[in-house]
Amino acid sequence: MSLPPCPNCQSEFVYQDQSQMVCPECAHEWNPDELAEDEKVVVKDANGTVLNEGDKVTLAKDLKVKGSSLVLKIGTKALVRRILEGKDHQLDCRVDGAGEMMVTAQFVKKQ
Repeated sequence: MSLPPCPNCQSEFVYQDQSQMVCPECAHEWNPDELAEDEKVVVKDANGTVLNEGDKVTLAKDLKVKGSSLVLKIGTKALVRRILEGKDHQLDCRVDGAGEMMVTAQFVKKQ
């Protein structure tokens, strides 16, 4: 049976102690069932509404596209395809008139 690596130090020498997993190298203990629930990324739009994959959003302000002279105007519609963990761009979107691009969640509003 293969056990997951330690989320703290990535050690592969992990053993199970009842419902807990234990890492002998860093002494980290965790419940793998609780860890799966914590991994879900929560992203909020400009109004504080939680966004999910498949949501339709509109841009809350004009955005300049890096490496291009294109400017996405306020009110442009987009479809959230994936939500990613990160500080810069959390949303992988299909933007009307511009195609596929990454957008920061604080610059969109859920429709």
